[in-house]
Amino acid sequence: MTDTAVRLVLASTSRYRAELLRRLGVDFEPRAPGTDEAPVAGESPHARALRLAIAKAEAAAGTRRDAVVIGSDQVAELDGTLLDKPGTASRAREQLLASSGRQVDFHTAVCVLDTRDGRRHVHVDLTRVHFRPLRDEEIARYIEREQPLDCAGSFKCEGLGISLFEGIDSSDPSALIGLPLIAVARLLRNCGVALP
Repeated sequence: MTDTAVRLVLASTSRYRAELLRRLGVDFEPRAPGTDEAPVAGESPHARALRLAIAKAEAAAGTRRDAVVIGSDQVAELDGTLLDKPGTASRAREQLLASSGRQVDFHTAVCVLDTRDGRRHVHVDLTRVHFRPLRDEEIARYIEREQPLDCAGSFKCEGLGISLFEGIDSSDPSALIGLPLIAVARLLRNCGVALP
């Protein structure tokens, strides 16, 4: 199906994801999916991210049959332990101390659901972040300045958080912020959305 004026829905109220999607120059409607994000026992980070991206797209689509819905989820993992959004400065400090001098893997999944034909197009990006050794005072200063309490892994790579790293291994730098735009653009084109 090809339709340059198809209605796009972003299954998220995240300002980070909305800012990223705007970079593609498309109009879209943000919609809160209201998805239960509780982990499933024994589920891998890759599988969790994909399950939640699909669930968010399906929840935001509801009964619509005229839209292309984008759902995304990101799961951070340190040696098999999930790093959720910290919510508090003390939890952010714990996460950053644990990540100091280590590698954290970010699994960022996207599901593009075309409600016109019911097809799901999916992708999971793996980004590896290598943290430099961090001193307590650096962590405290960073948390105070950037307040990364709503970010998995307790940092904002698009801001001051980049100063915490030694390196990033990724095929899509936007994935670490929460929406892998290279994959999203490809999946939208697969749905007939005209992009450059």
